[in-house]
Amino acid sequence: MELTITYIIITIYSISLMLIFFYSLAQLNLLVNYLGNKRKNLEAPKYNLLDPKEIPFVTIQLPIFNEEYVVERLLDNIAKIEYPSNKLEIQVLDDSTDDSVLDTAKRIEALQATGLDITHIRRTNRQGYKAGALKEGLKIAKGDFIAIFDADFLPDGDWLKKTVIYFKDQEIGVVQTRWGHINRDYSTLTRIQAFALDAHFTLEQVGRNAKGHFINFNGTAGIWRKECILDAGNWEGDTLTEDLDLSYRAQLKNWKFKYLEDVETPAELPVVISAARSQQFRWNKGGAENFRKTVWKVITSKNISFKTKFHGVMHLLNSSMFLCVFIVAVLSIPMLYIKNIFGHLAWIFEATSFFIVSTVILFVCYWFTYKSIQGSSFEKFIDYIKLFFTFFSVALGFSLHNSMAVIEGHMGKRSEFVRTPKFNINNLTDTWKGNKYLAKKLSPNMILEAALMIYFLFGMYSAIPLNDFGLFPFHFMLFLGFGFVFFKSLTSKA
Repeated sequence: MELTITYIIITIYSISLMLIFFYSLAQLNLLVNYLGNKRKNLEAPKYNLLDPKEIPFVTIQLPIFNEEYVVERLLDNIAKIEYPSNKLEIQVLDDSTDDSVLDTAKRIEALQATGLDITHIRRTNRQGYKAGALKEGLKIAKGDFIAIFDADFLPDGDWLKKTVIYFKDQEIGVVQTRWGHINRDYSTLTRIQAFALDAHFTLEQVGRNAKGHFINFNGTAGIWRKECILDAGNWEGDTLTEDLDLSYRAQLKNWKFKYLEDVETPAELPVVISAARSQQFRWNKGGAENFRKTVWKVITSKNISFKTKFHGVMHLLNSSMFLCVFIVAVLSIPMLYIKNIFGHLAWIFEATSFFIVSTVILFVCYWFTYKSIQGSSFEKFIDYIKLFFTFFSVALGFSLHNSMAVIEGHMGKRSEFVRTPKFNINNLTDTWKGNKYLAKKLSPNMILEAALMIYFLFGMYSAIPLNDFGLFPFHFMLFLGFGFVFFKSLTSKA
């Protein structure tokens, strides 16, 4: 019986390690694509916005829900978009249930008085959440192209001029831009989030797009061709990441996506860990829901290559890597004892090297994405090393929370779309204290995270009597990661 349990632990541990290894290989291939794309300079057909006949009509949709702290900043910024007024309308899709509705209405009236074509669209319910609001606005949208911005985004005045021009290619259904971060250096938490998002918006988006593999509209800071939305089946609210869902349905119908790494759209990162938790939960559960909904369609599609299918499956499995990492972490301590008790099984522990190789691959991949934005001096490389291992530790600390989201997604458990609280943080001196949208209750996961912090402290201690320090750095990062998430959660209540 004891040996049977041992073999079960080894099998689960090894499978999880191999999945992580395959994911890292996919990332490495994306890095090759990314570096290859840097050497290309292909000229795409573009609208000539100096010719009035070529200027397309654009509708900007602003889906908001209880955004008291940022809605004025959002509306004032969007009002500065440089585009012919007779070819632009703005829809404020306001599902708010608090007093912010009144302030929003007043600000919209003031902007209407300036001649801006802006409307305040209210629904009687939140059916379909953000997807439902976008779908409702689409019914009456005058534009052939639909630009979407979440409440914490601040596009530059010439944003439309830089993006809508690419739709002259009739096969393009979406143009997506890279997210920037107005509060990147606010705290360790914001630096980590910026680091992870930068990797996605450089390595992954460029790496996939460069070879015609499927990418995703990121929910904001991009434009859809209205015809593409309708042809793909319109917005659906049956997953928490409606953007990923519609993106895959559109690309399965052969619509092309254009990603613009050089066009940055600034936005505000969550500055409180409870807000980051809700965002991470939605993204990771939504990813798993979309895997469940879409992966078979990708695998069986006759219109796409094997390599595009492989990257599509790995893309849809992105969030599930947290579950693999969590399994490897939890089982690493039993594995440490198995290695020392069952000497004849020591050869199996060569599989652990796959995790080391995976970490090295990610370290290399993320360096190229980091230096593309931050620069590549020696000082920057030292900063990168510190940031990478801080990011890695905190990502491990989030693995329980995100694994629960992934499990719910794969099981098909439905849950409410929980918005990420916004703070109107523009500089290092701004504060989030008193934000009324922050969760007042402590997460039940916190007890488990505290227990895991102690568990991995025990893992470090175990290395001493066993005289086996191979996993000590891993357990140390896990201890720090769960400690960071636990103590930050304790101190982030409004």
